Amino acid sequence: MPKDNTKRPEYHFAIIAQNTDDPFWQSVKKGTLEAARAFNVAVEFNGPRFTNIVEELQYLDIAIASRVDGIATHVLDDKQFTPLIDKAVNMNIPVVTIETDAKTSKRSSFIGTNSFKLGDEGGKLIAEATGGKAKVAVILNSYSDDGENIAQNLRVAGFRDAIKNYPEIEIKTVQSSRMGIFSAEEVTQEILNKFPDVNAIFCTSSKDTIGAAQVIVDFNRVGDVTLIGYSDLKEVLRYVEKGVIYGTVISNPVNMGYESIKALVELKKKKRTSSYVDTGVNVVTGKNLAEYNKMMETEKGQDLLK
Repeated sequence: MPKDNTKRPEYHFAIIAQNTDDPFWQSVKKGTLEAARAFNVAVEFNGPRFTNIVEELQYLDIAIASRVDGIATHVLDDKQFTPLIDKAVNMNIPVVTIETDAKTSKRSSFIGTNSFKLGDEGGKLIAEATGGKAKVAVILNSYSDDGENIAQNLRVAGFRDAIKNYPEIEIKTVQSSRMGIFSAEEVTQEILNKFPDVNAIFCTSSKDTIGAAQVIVDFNRVGDVTLIGYSDLKEVLRYVEKGVIYGTVISNPVNMGYESIKALVELKKKKRTSSYVDTGVNVVTGKNLAEYNKMMETEKGQDLLK
């Protein structure tokens, strides 16, 4: 019989996502799978299809009950997640948090982007694009009523901080989208109808960005309404190229996924890892789009050589 050279995975890790529908979390999953191959570990990626704190907590509880070798989890609400994180650590299951943190918990590391800086960069783009004169609508992702999204709140705080020295920039409304791109479109339509003086929109998720861009096109408001988006999805970058979106702030979800697995491996092998891994923020406008695309293509080429 032929010899089986397949190496048995050294560890089994569980990744708990905010949801599995958002392209952001699909990119996080991609990063975890890349790391799983690099470090010879098994990765189980779970989460509710759409954001639901009860389901997310259930997945975390199941991972603990399964006694996996380590857990990387998103945190939708610090108070509700901390007891389960501490329970896992007390059972000698190391935990790292992704994208949002539970600072008071016993987690070993936080892997993510500085959400305040993401919002701050969005505010700077609004000021740049409008010459410091704007009536702004902010569109946030929707979350369950019994949970609070810490990262989104920090993005809004960062945005407010960036525009505080611009007296002629005013936030007219902060709206919450629901599940899916179509609801983002509905929210954008509602904003443009209810607040006719709004001339700038800041979106904090990829889906909301795409939905808002489509409405601006459909309503023939390109050039009239400045849109600042989030993420570097192909659709988002195409809208930047066409001038529908002035600029987009970008985190690195693939790197978040990769670094979360790397941290868990370090915790298992060395019993220590960095307490915070900042996966960085990029800003892309029409001015540097070609440069950004070239950089990303180069990085992909390097990845293929690994």
